[in-house]
Amino acid sequence: MSDQKKEMNTETVVHRNGTEGSKPFLWSVRRELWENKSIYIAPVIVAAVILLGALISAGHLPERRRTAMLLDGARRRAAIELPYDIVAMMLIITAFIVGLFYCLDALYGERRERSILFWKSLPVSDRTAVLAKLSIPLFVLPPIIFAIILVTQFGMLLISTAVLLPSGLAATSWTSFNLLQQSVILLYSLIVILLWHAPIYGWALLVSGVARRATFLWAVMPFIAISIFEKITFNTTYFFSMLKHRLLGAGETAFDFQLHRWISIDSLAQLTPGRFLATPGLWIGLLFAAAFVIAAIRLRRYRGPL
Repeated sequence: MSDQKKEMNTETVVHRNGTEGSKPFLWSVRRELWENKSIYIAPVIVAAVILLGALISAGHLPERRRTAMLLDGARRRAAIELPYDIVAMMLIITAFIVGLFYCLDALYGERRERSILFWKSLPVSDRTAVLAKLSIPLFVLPPIIFAIILVTQFGMLLISTAVLLPSGLAATSWTSFNLLQQSVILLYSLIVILLWHAPIYGWALLVSGVARRATFLWAVMPFIAISIFEKITFNTTYFFSMLKHRLLGAGETAFDFQLHRWISIDSLAQLTPGRFLATPGLWIGLLFAAAFVIAAIRLRRYRGPL
């Protein structure tokens, strides 16, 4: 009997024994969370450091706020929103780093520790195991980061309110930074980022199943080598520009920065989901992500421990 038929039979047996079809997947996701506590601990630590920094620097806040109030409306709003935008950006970058290194170790760690022999003995298919690992950076980490960012920004609002209350400027934080509207913008931003970065996580997962050591080097060195080869041979940087666009170009079509003079998102009118979904680069990236994940599933089926 082929491995594929065995995989289907094990899932059928689990279902017939009274276990719901989604149970193996859900328990696989839970296992990943139990074994990789850094998924939520690292962002919480970063958020705690940010709040500590905001508390320490709060003594200079009244002076900075008086200076901001002398500016025109758009500049004043941008100046007040800037710390909150920086907080969101720092935590989103933290989530990307955590998700990337998680994927690089997801399959490699099983083979290195030889625990793959135990997990393969369970009635859980390779497809379910790999998809459960992929769901961590794509579907589990974004809600965690969303909640942490909102709590951190709300904490900063409370700190600014307490510090600015004696000077009568406490209300300026709440009127300039609309937490409800910014939460909608943040949720949309996280969805855009996870869709745009899906091929990056898929590639990291594939490298995790191939590499015998130094997964990070194996993940980045091929792209560095191709970029150097193109530069030396043709004196062009098209490949590097493509990589840069994949890493940082999500906002070019997902947002309309031309509605305001400042490079910031402070209005729901700046969200352009239709234009983003119509971007060929999005769907090409998702196709590559699917190909990488399919290859990772087949690799896990046939690769043994290190």
